[in-house]
Amino acid sequence: MSIHPTAIVHKGAQVHENAVVGPFCIVEDRVVLGEGSHLHSHVVLHTGAIIGKNNQIYQGASLGGLPQDLSFKPETETQIIIGDGNTIREGAIFHRGTKKETPTTIGNNNYLMGNIHLAHDVKMGNNNIIVQNSIVAGVVEIGSYVFVSGLVAIHQFAKVGDYAMLAGCSKIVKDVPPYSTIDGNPATVIGLNSVGLKRAGLSPETRAAIKSAYKIIYHKGMNIKQALAELKTLNSPFPEIEYIIQFFEKSKRGVTAHRKIGSGASSESDE
Repeated sequence: MSIHPTAIVHKGAQVHENAVVGPFCIVEDRVVLGEGSHLHSHVVLHTGAIIGKNNQIYQGASLGGLPQDLSFKPETETQIIIGDGNTIREGAIFHRGTKKETPTTIGNNNYLMGNIHLAHDVKMGNNNIIVQNSIVAGVVEIGSYVFVSGLVAIHQFAKVGDYAMLAGCSKIVKDVPPYSTIDGNPATVIGLNSVGLKRAGLSPETRAAIKSAYKIIYHKGMNIKQALAELKTLNSPFPEIEYIIQFFEKSKRGVTAHRKIGSGASSESDE
């Protein structure tokens, strides 16, 4: 175990023998810091933070602080749970959940850049990138392989589907459909995340099926219920299409609309 002499580690914390706690860090009671994780300097892990293996957490990050929720009672024991292999850059602020059964949860291998904020009860999957100064409000759900550009603001309770791309400075007020690119204030769907899908190794056939599905949803003049019914009749063999259908059906906030032809980019031209 490597704990810098200027660090303060509560006796009730569990710090793995192969973890590193750098200068001027504070590790509070009931914190778990896993094998190979490294607090670089001036990091605060608040009570109840559970940090997995091989995470790199840089200076000024504050993880697991009290939720910014006026109804939250500070004596309530809640958690933030962070998986393995994440990079959390300078000045990031993540808050723990508001209830025992709803911890703030971050998966594995995410790259979370400086000065971003993840509010209480956020749930995030794996392999996401969130760029500098973006804000994720409470009870937001982010899937996996999502790219959130800089200065994006995501409204409370919104959901972001897998492989979505959120352009810089976007204002997200509804759910973001999987595999899409969105932009604007408020944001609209401007096409597929074609580059992201190619980089992720999705086959040309899979990408074509996703494109066809969104043509039915956004370009055939049907309402969402009608479009989903048509998609179901196709009995697509691709699990990605079933995921799209379920995403729309389960949406409570409503799904982000497509930008009208003539007002910007269109998914009709995506490949």
